[in-house]
Amino acid sequence: MVIQPDSEVVNGRVLLGTGPPTREELLVYYPARFTWEQLKCFVNSGDLGLLKRDKKLQKRYNAWAEGIKGKYGSMVNYLLNYRLQWGQPDTLSLLGSALDESVLSKGTREPLDPSVSRPLPPIPPDAPPYFAADTPKKFISIIQNDWPYSVPPEVEHALIWTRLPIFHPDLIPSSIAARVEQDGLWGFTGTTTLPPSPSLLPTYLPALSEWGITTDKLIRSAKGTDEEEALVKRAGSHIDAFVRQRWVEDEWETAWFVNPPRLQSVLGLAHIHVFARHK
Repeated sequence: MVIQPDSEVVNGRVLLGTGPPTREELLVYYPARFTWEQLKCFVNSGDLGLLKRDKKLQKRYNAWAEGIKGKYGSMVNYLLNYRLQWGQPDTLSLLGSALDESVLSKGTREPLDPSVSRPLPPIPPDAPPYFAADTPKKFISIIQNDWPYSVPPEVEHALIWTRLPIFHPDLIPSSIAARVEQDGLWGFTGTTTLPPSPSLLPTYLPALSEWGITTDKLIRSAKGTDEEEALVKRAGSHIDAFVRQRWVEDEWETAWFVNPPRLQSVLGLAHIHVFARHK
């Protein structure tokens, strides 16, 4: 099965298609609603619900998802039987990444039988207890987000899917468990300056007016003690190390986040969002 872009260019004009968008479609029909600085501020705010997809693109996604569910039975089956490529580079994305320029065979994967539901195989006894910078590739699938959030055109939106836990008792002591359960984890790499302060949110929130976001609707924990803040940073340290290893800091600046456990969408899998801007 070969994925072909549903959009095409005729007489220099990008035609609007269906299914996952091309980069040209994103530029023409779904332009970014917020800047890189605003995006970093939203990530740093503690309310990861501020990261949004263009409303028109969301509508297109919803229509596509219905077709995918009809073919595969569920979005989980689509991910497991087709989209995720454990231990391999992403050859299916229409958007691509500057990190995968050496991948020449785009869109050439044959899907497994979509009528057969395939649960994830059990984690072997000798597997690491949780996701870390040295996690074996067979437990990881790094793909481009086919339906990216409304990020600037120079920013790549990647997803790191992993079969190993990200939230683990050895990393998250009980004193910060409730906070992580509500807020998730986030961090920044490739910069010597502090990320934009959440105090800037009143200035940046108008960029989210289309979604009806106001200050009183934010959901985030109050700043903890120095000890609690250190524990939260430690809880995300393995993710941070992995991101720094893949997106080398001399070349990339990133903002990453992991939704809290209550918002993880696929049982047995976890994923990390990475917004990466090439310097």
